Amino acid sequence: MASSSKMEATGKDDEEELQRFDDFTLASSWERFISEIEAVCRLWLADGPKNLLEKGAVHLGFSRDLYKVKFELKYLMRSYCMEYYFETTSAGKVTDWNVSMHDLQLSFGVKEFLVIAPQSASGVVLDAPEASKLLSAIAIALSNCSSLWPAFVPVHDPSRKAYIGIQNMGTVFTRRFEADRIGSQVPVKLMHLEGLYELFVSKFAFTTLDVSTHLFKVHFTMKLTYRTLPYDDDDNDVDIQGADADITESGGTPRGDTRNKAQWDDDCPWSEWYSAEDPIKGFELIALWSEKMVENSLEMAELENASPHEAEKWIVFPNLSSQLVDDSRENTMGFSSQLLLLVNALDMSFEAQFMEDFVSVEKSGSDNLKSSMVIPPPTVLDRVLKDLFHEGVESPDLTKAEHKSSRAIKGAPIGSLFAQFCLHSLWFGNCNIRAIASLWIEFVREVRWCWEESQPLPHMAASGVIDLSTCLINQKLKMLAICIEKKRQLSEDYQDSIESKVSTPIEMQEDILIQEDSSHMQTPTEDFDGKRDSPLTANGLYNSGATVSRFSTEPEDAVVCADQKPSDGIGRGSAGVVGNMMLLNSHQNLHAPFTQDAPLMTEDMHEERLQAVEAFGDSFSFSAQLEKDILSSDMSAFKAANPDSVFEDFIRWHSPGDWVDDDIKEGGVCRSHAAEGSKDDWPPRGRLSERMSAHGNSWRKIWNDAPALPASEQKPLLDPNREGEKVLHYLETLRPHQLLEQMVCTAFRASADTLNQTNFGGLKQMTTKIGQLYLTMASTLKPLQSNRLFGDSEIIEDVRRLCVVFEHVEKLLTLAASLYRKFLQAPRLREAIFSDYYNFYLPKMGTGSVGGDVHKEFDSKQQVRFHERQVLANMFTPPTANQSWRKVLSMGNLLNGHEPILREIIFSIWDRVSGNHYAASTSRGYEQEIETYRMYICGTSNDLQVALSVASCD
Repeated sequence: MASSSKMEATGKDDEEELQRFDDFTLASSWERFISEIEAVCRLWLADGPKNLLEKGAVHLGFSRDLYKVKFELKYLMRSYCMEYYFETTSAGKVTDWNVSMHDLQLSFGVKEFLVIAPQSASGVVLDAPEASKLLSAIAIALSNCSSLWPAFVPVHDPSRKAYIGIQNMGTVFTRRFEADRIGSQVPVKLMHLEGLYELFVSKFAFTTLDVSTHLFKVHFTMKLTYRTLPYDDDDNDVDIQGADADITESGGTPRGDTRNKAQWDDDCPWSEWYSAEDPIKGFELIALWSEKMVENSLEMAELENASPHEAEKWIVFPNLSSQLVDDSRENTMGFSSQLLLLVNALDMSFEAQFMEDFVSVEKSGSDNLKSSMVIPPPTVLDRVLKDLFHEGVESPDLTKAEHKSSRAIKGAPIGSLFAQFCLHSLWFGNCNIRAIASLWIEFVREVRWCWEESQPLPHMAASGVIDLSTCLINQKLKMLAICIEKKRQLSEDYQDSIESKVSTPIEMQEDILIQEDSSHMQTPTEDFDGKRDSPLTANGLYNSGATVSRFSTEPEDAVVCADQKPSDGIGRGSAGVVGNMMLLNSHQNLHAPFTQDAPLMTEDMHEERLQAVEAFGDSFSFSAQLEKDILSSDMSAFKAANPDSVFEDFIRWHSPGDWVDDDIKEGGVCRSHAAEGSKDDWPPRGRLSERMSAHGNSWRKIWNDAPALPASEQKPLLDPNREGEKVLHYLETLRPHQLLEQMVCTAFRASADTLNQTNFGGLKQMTTKIGQLYLTMASTLKPLQSNRLFGDSEIIEDVRRLCVVFEHVEKLLTLAASLYRKFLQAPRLREAIFSDYYNFYLPKMGTGSVGGDVHKEFDSKQQVRFHERQVLANMFTPPTANQSWRKVLSMGNLLNGHEPILREIIFSIWDRVSGNHYAASTSRGYEQEIETYRMYICGTSNDLQVALSVASCD
């Protein structure tokens, strides 16, 4: 009974044991994990790089042709991300030191690879068994796929950049990878090339060998990176910030005299208005040593003492300012930022009828407007006015700095008074509407003082014609400058005449008056041949609005009678005899008179005359009335110089086309004026043209009414007092939006002309971009040039966008100027660096090719040729006594006292192998050479990163 129960119990246990057996036909979670990795890898292998790109592979910005795809995996309770990195091209070697490589590519000499990492905050595997299991799983999966991709797992602390990895080499050989980093307290021995060489040799040499005496054929290549000292040192930064703070507080102009230390752009044209940050903070120089064979540590010691000039290749990389690389517009200082503020002021200018309304406390609007738009203190205002009116009143050459397309913008020339006012306004009180209004009011007061005191208007020439292609304010100031000069001359003439009458006997006064008349009249020009420069109208009058020219004769035919005494045949105000021309009725020489200058007119005066012509309907008769004063003045002067002249004589001199000569020689040739002097041919036989001989001709009527008066005794055609007061009235009653419209046009033109003076070495891209800027400004500002804006928000937005375009060109120009100063002796290098940045910046300007990456970082590097190396070496100035204490030199390969900021070395050993053994005496057909040991070392005296790969036979 007992035995039977025991047997029953035993049978039950056997049955339970059979029920608990492991069924190996079902996969475990780890096997399913491997299977999932394998499936993903097979899919990526089947697709290939081309299909992966079409499926959305992500491009890595630091590399031109490196992409990655990723897949999320789960194992137990953990989530992982597997990434596959691949290249679209297979050209180049790792030892070429390609700067666009991934860290793992450079560290281990691989091209395409896998990385599997946990999806956690650190992104690394902190548990060693977990890391080994992950690496085993991916190695099995890749082996099942027959893939030769290396795989890596990040381990340890993220700051160590540590990895472990494995690669199936397709034979019995397997390559294993390991990388780690020492972040501080690097052993002294590992700071030098000799110690690093011994570190590598220790990985494969027997420990009993004396490494210093034993010879090993080690392949060696090295890359050293040097960095110039910052061009803007800490002390300079403090000074600049302090200066900017003073400017902001006072609202004044950031002139060069506010800085204590010399700046890089002191000789640049914009330095009068602001100090730009140097766009180039420094340079990084990369010196590359090509691969060579090293056999012992003594050779490494010699290499450490070698000069960087012995390196096979130099590569330079500029460290650009953040303003050039980033799209942020914060803390920008330049014309573009101030022009934008001026456009904002234009947008607000429609809120008031007069400029005084913005300054007045009662009419200035809301409290927010008063608090946000501060007017600078009187001391700043006085400094600006002193610069405008009391420092250098000479008239500069306005055309010297102008671009050929500058005149297409209807503004004031750069050296003119109004252009200087606009440039000062950009920096006055941060260019707010209230500050501009206060400056304009004081500006007009100073202009009126110059008028009332007959003082020359600074920065404005008091002679010449009024350029109608400039803005109306500049035309008015030009008119005022001429009026001031004429007013001053009239006053001096009046004083001189009084003094001469007091001190001169009565019988000599008449002769002196005649001499004074001729001394103040227009001198004869190059020709007195009687030809006109401007066309005649149907009635023989000057075209309305055209500039009236003076009449002249050839120099050899003109005889100026400066010392000739008056006689019966010579009248007053004669400028000289016109060739051999004779008067028709007296057989006396015809004299050309001194005439008055034609009255100058501004654009609005021309428009008023044209409107009057349209109102009267008969444009010709009204034009004759408008030109009557000019023609009458010329006729009076002609009568005074030729007392015996008739109307026909005046026509022969003034308008020879209206005199028809009837005397034809036998040969059919018309008789010349040179023959008029002979007695046989006198008097000349001819007649007036049909229009001059017509009944009721207006010219003959004017001739009959014109008195015989020399130009000095005539009423001036231009009344300086009346015209001057009209100009001041215009300036004092100018509407705010009309002022701001002209200020915006002038400020853009003057700012561009200022930048156009920059010497940038004639870079073609820069020259083209400046020309395009002028054309863009001319088209965008055209609606403002008509003074009919009326608060159009769309036009205002267009001008704001123009400020952005201006900013782009200003950035490029600043970089070009900085490169020109630094590479004066290396023009090729300067052009190459600028061209790289220009192509990088084009997408940001909106003019790049389709598909440009606006978020890509600028990392372009240029190779330095041998004759250019000294230019780069000179940038590494020897450290001063104040700088040497900051850093203790601990590495070799010094460049002018500068040690490399980064040293990268690759050691490698290559062996011949055959089958599954290292080759000895086997047939050559089965031999191949593989890299059995490779060590990548990167670091400085305070940082050392080592990556080792070892190929072994498993």
